[in-house]
Amino acid sequence: MKPSTQRFLHPLVLLFFLAGGFLHAAAPLPTYAEWRADCARLPANRILHGRMPPRALLPLKTFDPVNHALDTFFSLTTNGPLSNPSLWLGQSPRRGTFLNVHLAWFKPPAIPFEPFAAKLVLPASARVFLQGDLHGDIHSLLGVLNRLNELQQLDGFNLIDPDLHMVFLGDYTDRGSYGIEVIYTLLRLKMANPDRFHLIRGNHEDVSLVARYGFLAEGQAKFGAGFNAEKLLRFHDFLPVVLYLGSGTNYIQLCHGGMEPGFAPAPLLNAEGTNRFQLLGPLRQAGFQREHPGWLKAPSEAALARSQFVDFTPAAPTTPATIGFLWNDFTVFTDEAAFAHNPDRAWVYGKPAVEYLLRSASQGNARLRAVIRAHQHSGVSNPLMRRLVAGQGMFRHWQEPQSPAARDAEPTGLTNRIETNRQRTLPEGSVWTMNVTPDSMYGLGCGFGFATFAVLTVESRFEDWRLTVEPVDIPLPGPR
Repeated sequence: MKPSTQRFLHPLVLLFFLAGGFLHAAAPLPTYAEWRADCARLPANRILHGRMPPRALLPLKTFDPVNHALDTFFSLTTNGPLSNPSLWLGQSPRRGTFLNVHLAWFKPPAIPFEPFAAKLVLPASARVFLQGDLHGDIHSLLGVLNRLNELQQLDGFNLIDPDLHMVFLGDYTDRGSYGIEVIYTLLRLKMANPDRFHLIRGNHEDVSLVARYGFLAEGQAKFGAGFNAEKLLRFHDFLPVVLYLGSGTNYIQLCHGGMEPGFAPAPLLNAEGTNRFQLLGPLRQAGFQREHPGWLKAPSEAALARSQFVDFTPAAPTTPATIGFLWNDFTVFTDEAAFAHNPDRAWVYGKPAVEYLLRSASQGNARLRAVIRAHQHSGVSNPLMRRLVAGQGMFRHWQEPQSPAARDAEPTGLTNRIETNRQRTLPEGSVWTMNVTPDSMYGLGCGFGFATFAVLTVESRFEDWRLTVEPVDIPLPGPR
């Protein structure tokens, strides 16, 4: 591989650099090989336990490279598909607010918080790379990218295969010491592949969480007054909270969290075009409950929904209520409750409720078939985490009824009870959770050392869609 290919800039990105007049002011972009070598010197999160690495080892000596990468991202966003009113179903965001990167909903003068859904339709036989939570784990992210380079899917940061898209499912920072390095790497991938690289918003892409779980403190520790927190927080607003990925009339829901009964996706799914957007607007949770009184069969579950569901317009990711696409979870076993509340997180959906919600979204010609997400992780071993480890980093919910033996089974005892094969089909109504990367409290607490990505192949018939699960062992550096 020639070093010059590593410095390639997508023509659209190069145009924005030139138009902005700051190409001469920016330092040369490190090649992928240079960036990989610089990051390889960093101590593992498992060694740091939340501390910052020695300043001399930091691959980014100032915030300037991140700042320039964010400028390019904002240029791509404010001049790309999101800026085209004809691609928005219903009301389109106003250029003076949503597309004005100098204003924000979290600081005065405040603009509206405008979360949105996206739809992406791909031709049959297209492939989609999927990756779950990263949480400031640069070693695992680069380990996965190294594997894609070995497979000749990537040339450095550049996608080689024109039929391959990349989708990351949220939670890029917090709980790890390398959120800045993770974000910079993702921005470089976006710069190199503007039309085929997609980031979904997670619950940690939220000012209230990054202030509590470490990312803002990380940025200030690394860059001091040069750290532009507001710019990074504004970057979050241009990531969809849900991406409906389709081929033909078949769709799956890609998100970080789970179901959101207050949003009706059918109009977006049936809208013409391969790349469309829709503001969430008011979420009609209580309205859904009134219009679908029989969607929960158990009287206690129906009463819970009636008493707790509200109609609201999000003013922030968790205000006045949580957005389900970012926060909600799923049960593990087939015979657990269809609907319950976890006071430490949000709502938990079981198999019957999810099947109903997918059917209710399948109107007109469009069919919403399944869900792939991340989010539901713990640093303490539990039934889901043990299944994520046993399943090579990807678990399909509701493969077993619950029992003491099932709840207590260790990963080595689960290999004959759940899917562990490399290639898997997507049953109608299925929900899949992807694992978090291992250089984290999660990997340490649950005893795994591999990162997993999956490649989804879409076809004209949903029965032919396939998931290929790819675990990658991550060798972690020792103390420096």
